[in-house]
Amino acid sequence: MAGRRRYRRRNTRGSFAFIYRLMIFVVICGAIAAALALFFKVDQVEVSGNDRYSTEEIVEASGVTVGENLFFLNKYEAAARITQELPYVESVKIGRRLPNTLYIQVEECERALAVEHKGELWLMCYNGKIADTAPVEDRENYTVLTGLTLQEPTIGQMVTTDAGQENQLEALLPLLQQLHQKSMLQDLQEIHLEESAYITLRYLNRFDVQLLRSADFDYKLEYLKAVVERLEDNEKGIIDLTQEGKASFIPK
Repeated sequence: MAGRRRYRRRNTRGSFAFIYRLMIFVVICGAIAAALALFFKVDQVEVSGNDRYSTEEIVEASGVTVGENLFFLNKYEAAARITQELPYVESVKIGRRLPNTLYIQVEECERALAVEHKGELWLMCYNGKIADTAPVEDRENYTVLTGLTLQEPTIGQMVTTDAGQENQLEALLPLLQQLHQKSMLQDLQEIHLEESAYITLRYLNRFDVQLLRSADFDYKLEYLKAVVERLEDNEKGIIDLTQEGKASFIPK
């Protein structure tokens, strides 16, 4: 009997200790939350990477206001609002710099690809987002994309294609990603998707480059740059990169 009473007392003391520790934890968490709400507020917003859009336009699109709590604002919603409101913005990174600064780093469309559709050019960024429209007469200002039929294009939305062209789009987007990462989009005049097995790039306005749709684009584009470096500045022609482990140059 005495042993049972001692067990109950120990169990009771243990329960009170757990409740006490839990209360302390809750109080500490509440104090931290109160400090965050009271002291860490947005006093300034820094924007970088913007060229087409002003700092004011980006901040307004984000929906972030001065005085808003730095920790409680939703960075992902703010980034989504920017990319939705500003079509030429391809990606957004938002971070905090204590005690009171929010920074927004944007990446704008490097070089739009132009796809002709119903008498005008629809401009697409490397990630597949429709950014704008332009007159057909302005096609020389863009990288022209052929062999892809757009389906109800909408500015600010991702590109969609006609039925049966999903494979073209699936091959195109990884290629564009690699071209963007290697800063090669500016050197492209045309991309042709008409062939079922390979993609043709008009590169440096001198070369027609052939790549298999299933190629390792990272490796092949590095190979392309190495091949071009070995050619003379006045040489033009076809660079065939469809064969494994080698390239063929056919002069014109």
